Amino acid sequence: MEQQYLIDDFKLGEAWRLFKIMGEFVDGVESLHDLGPAVSIFGSARIAPEDPYYIKTQKIASGLVKNKFSVITGGGGGIMEAANRGAAEAGGVSVGLNIILPHEQKPNPYSNKRIDFNYFFIRKVMFVKYAMAYVIMPGGFGTLDELFEAVTLIQTRRIRPFPLIMVGSDYWSGLISWIKSRLLGEGCISPEDLDILQVLDDPEEIVNTIKKIVVI
Repeated sequence: MEQQYLIDDFKLGEAWRLFKIMGEFVDGVESLHDLGPAVSIFGSARIAPEDPYYIKTQKIASGLVKNKFSVITGGGGGIMEAANRGAAEAGGVSVGLNIILPHEQKPNPYSNKRIDFNYFFIRKVMFVKYAMAYVIMPGGFGTLDELFEAVTLIQTRRIRPFPLIMVGSDYWSGLISWIKSRLLGEGCISPEDLDILQVLDDPEEIVNTIKKIVVI
């Protein structure tokens, strides 16, 4: 098996790996440069097809496609599968940015445009570079990583502001309360930073919110 801990491979004399990194960037850009308006959807790989959030994700992805957006996911199971499935079954472009992992990640069969990555950071660049909005479904550490990466980039003005929609008020309410009480309450963020995030539940409202803010 190829070395799992890739960051540990950068040793003296192994700078040639930078060419592999450059190659992944080139593959990503060449594959997605003509994608057009797209929305990145994130969420847990562990959510089953019968879960209400899986079904809701399908509806959101389908609604986005019907409004001329492509859908980008991490290409795996659970919420990612639901988003790719909703997009593909609605006749749209369904992008899966698959990460090669020894556990948990298996590509779902619903992405009709798939790119494989060895490096998380390159994959994350593709998510944010080609998205006009983020939809954050319930998820774990990986989902939180993508969420707060985008929040930080918007807050620090490294990227243009775009809709960051967290889906599931029951799921996210505790986190939002903590952000308000601790981060804002102790002066670690500014009041306007809260405007970066939105919490919505209805698929139609989510699609309409993106449509209003994002001009195609």
